[in-house]
Amino acid sequence: MARTILPRRSVESLQLPRSNMLKRHARPPQADSKRVHLYSPAILAGLLIAPGLAVGDSLLVTGANGYAFSEHRQLTSFQSLYIEDGKVVERGGADLAQRHADAERTLDVGGKTLLPGLIDAHTHLMGLGYGLLEVDLRDLASAQASAETVAAFAADNPSLPWIRGRGWNQVLWDGQAFPTSAELDAVIADRPVVLSRVDGHAIWVNSRAMEIAGIDADTEAPDGGEILRDADGNPTGVFIDNAESLISEQIPARSPEEMEKAYDAAVAHTQALGLTQVHIAGSSRAELEYFGRRAEQGTLGLRLYPMISSSDPDFDALLAEGIVDDPSDWLDIRSVKIYADGALGSRGAALLAPYDDRPDSSGLMIQSQEELTDLVRRTRDQGFQANMHAIGDRANRIALDIYAASLEEAPDSRDMRHRIEHAQVVSVDDIPRFAKLGVIPSMQPTHATSDKNMAGDRIGDERLAGAYAWRYFLDSGSRIASGSDFPVEPANPFFGLHAAVTRQDRDDEPAGGWLPGQKLTMAEALRSFTVDAAYAAHQEESLGALLPGQWADFIVVDHDVVRDDPAALPDTQVLSTWIAGNPVYRRDP
Repeated sequence: MARTILPRRSVESLQLPRSNMLKRHARPPQADSKRVHLYSPAILAGLLIAPGLAVGDSLLVTGANGYAFSEHRQLTSFQSLYIEDGKVVERGGADLAQRHADAERTLDVGGKTLLPGLIDAHTHLMGLGYGLLEVDLRDLASAQASAETVAAFAADNPSLPWIRGRGWNQVLWDGQAFPTSAELDAVIADRPVVLSRVDGHAIWVNSRAMEIAGIDADTEAPDGGEILRDADGNPTGVFIDNAESLISEQIPARSPEEMEKAYDAAVAHTQALGLTQVHIAGSSRAELEYFGRRAEQGTLGLRLYPMISSSDPDFDALLAEGIVDDPSDWLDIRSVKIYADGALGSRGAALLAPYDDRPDSSGLMIQSQEELTDLVRRTRDQGFQANMHAIGDRANRIALDIYAASLEEAPDSRDMRHRIEHAQVVSVDDIPRFAKLGVIPSMQPTHATSDKNMAGDRIGDERLAGAYAWRYFLDSGSRIASGSDFPVEPANPFFGLHAAVTRQDRDDEPAGGWLPGQKLTMAEALRSFTVDAAYAAHQEESLGALLPGQWADFIVVDHDVVRDDPAALPDTQVLSTWIAGNPVYRRDP
C-alpha cells in the first residue's frame, strides 16, 4: 500500500478509505516533522474536535485561579481562557473575558483552581480496568486475609472458570515471606486461581492452576524467570517474571465483552481523577485494534499513547504496518515497550551487585543484551520510539549502553526520544548519561514512597544514592515524564504530585521525607505530569501547557494545589475534567 504522509494539520486533502485504525502506513525513520493520517475525511471531521463539540463552537472560561506553562516551560497564572474548535486561542485576565463576551458557551469556575489536564506517562490501562472487575488484594495485611478475600470473590462469582486478581504484596506482611499455593488451596481448590503481585512481576497460584499447566518438581523455569520451590524442590505457587508464562498461557483470552467492560471502567475511573491522557506501557494487537475501533467511533473518552508490546506474537507485523499518528491526538501509536528486567519487590530487578537481603542473587534480565539491542534496532529502523523497562542499576546501564550504540549507528535517532521506563535504581555515574543521550527517564513518584520501607533492605544504603533520584535527574538536564504505573500504584495523579514534592507517604511518613534531597518543587512536579509527559510522547506542540494553539484539555479542582500545604494534595477533589473544550467528567455535588 502506498504511503500517505501529510503535514501535521493538513486535513482537507486527505483521501483515505474508512478502515481499521491498525491498517497503518509505513513511514521512514526520523520523519518527525510529518504526520501519518489514517482516517477518512468523515472520521477526521469527528475527531479533530472532542465528540459533541461542533466546528466553530467557542467557550469562554472565566473566574479561574488558573495555572499553565509558558513556551519556556515556566509555571504561569491566568484568570480567563478562550477556546475555539477545542483549542486554546488566548488566556489572560478579566480583559480577555470582555473581548470574548460573545462566546457561544461560558464557564464560570467561581474562583476554583484550573490546571492543564494531567498526563500519566506510564500506565497499564486495561490492567486497571480488569482489576476493577476482579478481586483486589491491595494493602491486605497477610496471605490468609488475601486468601479469604479470594474465597469470598469466588463465592460471589460461581460462573467464572478462572479466579483472577491483583495487588498482593508480601512486603506488607509479618515476616515478608512469599505466599504459597497451600493457603489458596485451603479456601478454593476446584477452580484455578491466578493472582498478580502488586508490581505485576510475579503471580501466586493454587494447585489447580499448576495442575492445569502441568507444573511439577521437574518443571524448569524459562530464562529470565524463577519458580519458587520448597526444600524438596516442589513449586510453592509463586512464579516470577518470565516463569509467569507457564501459567498465563493456559488462561483463556479475554472476550470482547470483558475488554469493553474493562476499558469503560478504567476510563471512567481515570477521568474522575483528572487524567486527560495516559501512556500505556505495553499493548497487544488485540488491544491496539480495540483502541482503534473506539477512536473511529469517537468514544475513546481519554487520549491514549499506547506502546506496542515487544512480546506480542505479531510484533514484527505491527512494526511493519507503521505508526499511527492522529491529527486530533486522541490515539498516537509510535512507540514500543521493551522489557529488560523484573521488579525490586520480587528481587527480579537486575543489579550490578547481589541483593543485600539475598546474597546469592543479582536479579533477572528478562532478555539478553543482544536480544535487547536487536529489538531497539528494529524499533528504531521502523521509526518508532523505544521505551525500555529497566529498574535495577545493571538493567539501566545495559539500556543506556544499547541506546548509546544505537545513537552511534543512527545519529538522527536522538530525535526519537527513546525512554527508560522506571529508571528506579541507577548508578549515580549513569544518571548524567540520560541527558547526554537524549533518553527520557519515565519515573513514578509513588514508587519511592511505597518502596521506602523495602528498598534499603534490598539494595543497602549506598545504592540508595541513585534510587528514585528525581532531583539528580533534573539537575543533570533530564526531563522527567511522571506517571503512576497503575494499577501497581493507585491511579490518582495527586498522590504522585504529593510524593514528588514531599517524599512522604499519604500518612505523612517519614517526617521531612524519605531521602528528602530528591524532592521536586510543585512547579517541577506539575510540569512532569503535563508538559514533559507530552514531550515524552512527541506531543508538546499540542498538549500539556494550555498554550494558544494547543488542545484545551484542563481540569478544575477544589483547592489551590500550587500554594496550599502539599500535605493536602492527596485529598484533592476533581470537580470537572475537560478534553478539547468538552466536559468528559463532572463531579456529582
